[in-house]
Amino acid sequence: MMITIKSPREIERMRQAGKIAAAARSAGSRMVRPGVTTEEIDQAIRECILSCGASPTFLHYGGFPKNACISVNDEVIHGIPGNRVIREGDIVSLDVGATYKGYVGDCAGTFPAGEVTPEAKELIRVTRQSFFEGIRYARAGCRLWDISRAIQEYAQAHGYSLVREYVGHGVGENLHEDPEVPNYVPEAGRNPRLIPGMTLAIEPMVNAGGPGVRVLSNQWTVVTLDGALSAHYENTVLITNGDPEILTIADDL
Repeated sequence: MMITIKSPREIERMRQAGKIAAAARSAGSRMVRPGVTTEEIDQAIRECILSCGASPTFLHYGGFPKNACISVNDEVIHGIPGNRVIREGDIVSLDVGATYKGYVGDCAGTFPAGEVTPEAKELIRVTRQSFFEGIRYARAGCRLWDISRAIQEYAQAHGYSLVREYVGHGVGENLHEDPEVPNYVPEAGRNPRLIPGMTLAIEPMVNAGGPGVRVLSNQWTVVTLDGALSAHYENTVLITNGDPEILTIADDL
């Protein structure tokens, strides 16, 4: 495991990348309404990122064909934007990455399209709050899995399950860096102590049903095995000498 500790210069670039990613996530969220296609949302995200002098991190990453991951209802992550029309009652997860001067900001959120069910609203709320429960432990001296435990305990206490096949991660010059940041406490593995200068993409993926998932034939889109709704919330977080700094926070999130 090679965890990179960011210098003050690198942190400043990550702040800028984070602000751009957060702005693009917000631009996309304003597009989430019935009648809009996922491709139109993707283009709005792209235009926002480019207008800020950054580039969409996800475009061509590992062969991914679009600018953002847009996942609807039972789609957990890695949904490919296209001609799908958003319908009243859908919940739409937007996962956005922006690369600025060689550094990445990574964030996600799940948004309602029009009026959604109380169950869908609660899933979105608990997923978001599980992130904030987790970052109470994103402090120097804590262990990585302290974050994982807080996320898991909060989500499960509300009757939800956590996806296990996909996890959060370090982020910096690369979209995916060490360490992995699971949303549950693993049975084994390395549990590093957090120190200032670490930058982590912490991203609960919470299912209304069971934790099982599968990948669609497009080799990207991950859906719940039982067809239940799933929500996603993510920010890039800097470990400091005091409170954690969220690098991708926006007014609406």
